[in-house]
Amino acid sequence: MAIIEGPVIRLGENIDTDLLFPGKYLHIFDAKEMAQHALEGVDPAYPGKIGGRGIIVAGRNFGCGSSREQAATCLASVGIKAIVAPSFARIFFRNAINQGIILVQVAEELAVEDGDSITIDLDGSLIKYDRKEVGFTPLPEFLLEIVESGGLVEYTRRRLGG
Repeated sequence: MAIIEGPVIRLGENIDTDLLFPGKYLHIFDAKEMAQHALEGVDPAYPGKIGGRGIIVAGRNFGCGSSREQAATCLASVGIKAIVAPSFARIFFRNAINQGIILVQVAEELAVEDGDSITIDLDGSLIKYDRKEVGFTPLPEFLLEIVESGGLVEYTRRRLGG
């Protein structure tokens, strides 16, 4: 998992968990069904437009709001592999790691648009786009192990030998 690349889903600042997975769907427990409502609070058309785009680039305070785990679960289920932002709500940060999503914290918002292509080099701690390179502080090794395992449940199974 050293390189993650693909087209961007561009979002703004203060994207809260209700925008990621609206509260009216909290009765849904199946992750595949949750995926059908990912980012619906941002734009009702988003669930159908995400296809194949696995990197979100956003502004500050991504994942603020309630502690609902479903916000990270629906993003993982729809195929989001990484989220790049200057800052993350702490509970969302951990929920996303637990669902196997890489979170990359950058000093400033990236100057990219919806659909632009970026490359995240986890080993080199670099994001490349539009002939630019932006460094970031890498995730600690134990968090990368959780993500590379597919999330906390799979990581724990492997550790327990199950």
